[in-house]
Amino acid sequence: MSDGRARSISEQTPPAKRRVEMAVRPTAPILPASNIQGNALMVVIAIMAFLACLTLGGVSMVRTTAAGWQSQISREITIQIKPEEGLDMNAALTRAREVALTFVGTTDGRIMDDNATARLLEPWLGTGLDLEELPVPRLVIITIDESNPPDFAAMRELLRVEVPQAFLDDHRTWVDRLVQMARTTVLIGSGILILVFTAMVLTVVFATRGALSGNRHIIEVLHFVGAEGSYVAREFQRHFLKISLKGAATGGFLAAIFFAIAGFWQSRSLATPESDQATALFGTFSIGLGGYLGILATIIVIAALTTLTARITVIKTIYEIDRIRSDPARSDGLPDE
Repeated sequence: MSDGRARSISEQTPPAKRRVEMAVRPTAPILPASNIQGNALMVVIAIMAFLACLTLGGVSMVRTTAAGWQSQISREITIQIKPEEGLDMNAALTRAREVALTFVGTTDGRIMDDNATARLLEPWLGTGLDLEELPVPRLVIITIDESNPPDFAAMRELLRVEVPQAFLDDHRTWVDRLVQMARTTVLIGSGILILVFTAMVLTVVFATRGALSGNRHIIEVLHFVGAEGSYVAREFQRHFLKISLKGAATGGFLAAIFFAIAGFWQSRSLATPESDQATALFGTFSIGLGGYLGILATIIVIAALTTLTARITVIKTIYEIDRIRSDPARSDGLPDE
């Protein structure tokens, strides 16, 4: 009897409703991954990074070329033999070379033959020269040890005795002028580099602040709902760090590609007028490991600068919002009291 009653009660009781599970919406980033302000900032950073890296590489090339010029001139001295009637030029050249090599600090000596001398005179006298008919001085190139140079005064005196027609040129005047020119060139290049980096810094700072001004409403909403200032600043830092890294890496990569292509073109077009002129003016289009490390450092500096600017701007914006909430008279358009 009791079993039947329990069964009838259970049949009359409606079944319990099944609990519906709540679906959690996927969270979206606080800042949009891509917008007009962010893309514009990325383009500006890429352009400034490219120009800064080009300038850095150019200054590095000039410094390396100037150092090469100075080292090349400092490594050699020249003995010039003036032709005279009845002078055995070949014997005089050989004797001058032997005298120079007797001094400590000389490592090698080379007599410039007729063909080499004619090539030196081609830009002024043309081709097909007969050196026997022209009173052209002949040269002996002596290689010296830069760290332990010979006694030039004693060498000059001994040459005057052994070969009276010989004149020793130790290139000291040229070396001094070249050092001054190299220092001036590097100084000018460094000044240009400083100007470019200053323009880059100002451009990146103002572009970052402009991009942040377009997201001011996001900062206000986050602050009003109770988000801590450090959290908001951290989110904006992360967002603008990604943008700056993309832009700076793009500009630095394009600059590195430019130098690599220029170096490849120069290596493939040796002994051509274009390559010779470019080599004479700029040296080799190779910035070396130091140049590429400089490009990497430029990328890091731009990224750090953009991130720091974003943090400072966000903190300053939150501070201004708090001031306006405490005193509405300080809102935009009203003078501070």
